[in-house]
Amino acid sequence: MTSVLFVAVIGTTASAEPVLQGKDAFGSWQADKPGTVRLIRPQDLPRPGASPSVANASHVVARPSGAMPRVPEGFKVELLAEGLSGPRILRVAPNGDIFVAETRAGRIRVLRADGATIVANDIFASGLNRPFGIAFFPNGDNPQWVYVANTDNVVRFAYRSGDLKASGKPETVVANLAHGTGHSTRDIVFSPDNKRMFVSVGSAGNDGEGMGNPPGGIEAWSRAQPLGAPWGYEAGRAAVLAFDADGKNRKLYATGIRNCVGLAIEPQSATPWCSTNERDGLGDDLVPDYVTSVREGAFYGWPWFYIGANEDPRHAGARPDLKDKITIPDVLLQSHSASLGMTFYQGSNFPADYQGDAFAAEHGSWNRSKRTGYKVIRIRMKDGRPTGEYEDFVTGFVVNDSEVWGRPVGVVVAKDGALLISEDGNGTIWRVTH
Repeated sequence: MTSVLFVAVIGTTASAEPVLQGKDAFGSWQADKPGTVRLIRPQDLPRPGASPSVANASHVVARPSGAMPRVPEGFKVELLAEGLSGPRILRVAPNGDIFVAETRAGRIRVLRADGATIVANDIFASGLNRPFGIAFFPNGDNPQWVYVANTDNVVRFAYRSGDLKASGKPETVVANLAHGTGHSTRDIVFSPDNKRMFVSVGSAGNDGEGMGNPPGGIEAWSRAQPLGAPWGYEAGRAAVLAFDADGKNRKLYATGIRNCVGLAIEPQSATPWCSTNERDGLGDDLVPDYVTSVREGAFYGWPWFYIGANEDPRHAGARPDLKDKITIPDVLLQSHSASLGMTFYQGSNFPADYQGDAFAAEHGSWNRSKRTGYKVIRIRMKDGRPTGEYEDFVTGFVVNDSEVWGRPVGVVVAKDGALLISEDGNGTIWRVTH
């Protein structure tokens, strides 16, 4: 891993274009540029099968010479680090150190930066099982622990501010998270009062294929389980879980969220939010991914329904009891974009109108004829509530219809107010400042 002083002011004019709505809002990578705003509403969705379900995976190539992400006018983008091993989720410690989950390598790396220069680079912990989520506990300037969400459990390391290497072995906090096939990422955040630990667990399959019937039948299962809870090989999955900080008092906090990859706490309401991958196989523009607040006890539809009372045709007639009990997500995104890490902006570097807005990293589609994603988006908030609109913020990772060089994963606000973005296609981290 090397630190590179590569700077470009590639401001792309964000003209006062109309908000893209309806069919125009779905679009493709070719319409992406900083400043483009989209609004997708539940009534805009096509019918299932309105277009074929297409396998169109991108081919990741080396970053072309001179290729840089594109950012809005007035912003600057710099290559902070390269040569990383598939960097995924990023978290910033209270002292400013940047913790990076190198998931496939099974380790957590720590980078210390002075502006755009890396001054320290160490492996904090290794030998982990597909680590993804990282959280510091308790909240505040002096955390005592670094929590790591592996694919099958949650562990924590004793921590003192400034530690670049773990001082001891991990302590298991949650011994068993549902795992095996399917989505392997687990994110983790704490409530501001430190009383609750939220952990996201994605589904094992695409749409609950082959779940069969629950023990005792659906009626008995529904009486005994949280609203919309799946069973069988999907039990404990497609959900956000809540625990005490020590891993006790486990409960299903919210259900029917196919794959909440990124978790974040909205600062005004202290509510957990999810950046979510929805299901595939229903056509180019179904089902929209989404970013949403997550209410305790709420059911978001998967696998029987999507975006409200829209029934998945693969489960026709299976759960009429749930049709009127579905929470509609707050912000719908271009389908198949693979929305991953997210954060809320509370830094001092960006203009005032960015305060409280959310950012999410779109890893990029495979199930769409014209690819979507491969960018970082800004989700517009007003008084702590989403407007429903989102804006292309960082683009430029796509080379052509078949090739890409960057796949954004993690997004976090640095101590100096810069926005940091990881991408696991070429193993880089980028720094955006105003």
